Amino acid sequence: MTLGLRDRPHHFVDPAPFDPGRTEPVGAESSAVDRASSWRLTWWKFRKHRVAVAAGLILIAFYALIPFVEVIAPYNPAKRHGDYLYAPPQSVHLFHEGRFVGPYTHPYHFTFNLETFHRDYTVDRTKAQPLRFFCRGDSYAFWGVIDTDWHLVCPPENGTMFLLGTDRLGRDLLSRIVSGTRISLTVGLVGIAVSFALGLFFGGLAGYLGGWVDNVIQRVIEILRSLPELPLWLALSAALPPNWSPILVFFGITLILGLLDWPGLARAVRSKLLALREEDYVRAAELMGASKTRIIARHLIPNFMSHLIASATLSIPSMILGETALSFLGLGLRPPVTSWGVLLNEAQNLAAVQLHPWLLAPILPVVIVVLAFNFLGDGLRDAADPYH
Repeated sequence: MTLGLRDRPHHFVDPAPFDPGRTEPVGAESSAVDRASSWRLTWWKFRKHRVAVAAGLILIAFYALIPFVEVIAPYNPAKRHGDYLYAPPQSVHLFHEGRFVGPYTHPYHFTFNLETFHRDYTVDRTKAQPLRFFCRGDSYAFWGVIDTDWHLVCPPENGTMFLLGTDRLGRDLLSRIVSGTRISLTVGLVGIAVSFALGLFFGGLAGYLGGWVDNVIQRVIEILRSLPELPLWLALSAALPPNWSPILVFFGITLILGLLDWPGLARAVRSKLLALREEDYVRAAELMGASKTRIIARHLIPNFMSHLIASATLSIPSMILGETALSFLGLGLRPPVTSWGVLLNEAQNLAAVQLHPWLLAPILPVVIVVLAFNFLGDGLRDAADPYH
């Protein structure tokens, strides 16, 4: 009995001889998926999450600013402009009186209002002051080593460029926000490195060894988690010596944030290891003589990497918010260090905010970075879950 054409199975048969060194996909498209590594599969699925990809690009742009904040900032963040205290933001224009001029600003004129006792600024729209690019401006020490004065954009000659206004001392707010990016974003990375190192170490020991080791670690975690987080932050931050240098204060705040954030990750690692340590591949590794450290690092932890990725991307914004909150309350970083929290500390005066709302501009980068980390974490978790 012969099969008809319609009854024959529809499958692909490659007539070429077998080549063990062949790397191209053979036949069907699914073979590329079968040959791909778990990281490649995760990347393919992550690319389809447009919101997460956009969030990742935003974070890359923010972190790309860190090495070049002095070049990007138009002014030295500590420079004071005595004639422009609480100056409102200036707008950038391209066309002046129907003619293309390029990016330019209009000059300020102020009068002191004797009734309200503050300065009233008026814009002189008859003059166009073009901005300068790749120019020489305020001097600075690049990375604290090279003395230079090159900037990406500079204010006009004999003019000003306060795109986000100035503060009570006449300092350009945009330059200070750009400079604060380095500290605020670095706190998150260093803090999460400390937190992850402790969480993976203690959680791995508790989950894999069990017994009295697990009991001791769990009791320590319960004690730490029972303490109110914000008052503990405040107490430890207030305990930092006031005569410490800004660098020591920075590392002190980072250690505080990292030491208080690891218990949640350690408990999650422990619970996952308790389930995975009974798997067959763990038993096989033990029979082959693998050490406990190798089993935890090479076999167990990679199997819940998606949870670790999500925890990292969600913990970094909590670190940033923690530093911002402590600096806002005056217990974190202090001037002359510039961070987003230090800048918001100057916006505590309700009257000043009501009269000069641009002082709240440092809130915008905090909100953008925190939302970007949350969207990126959701995308990475969804992309990694099916493959680990």
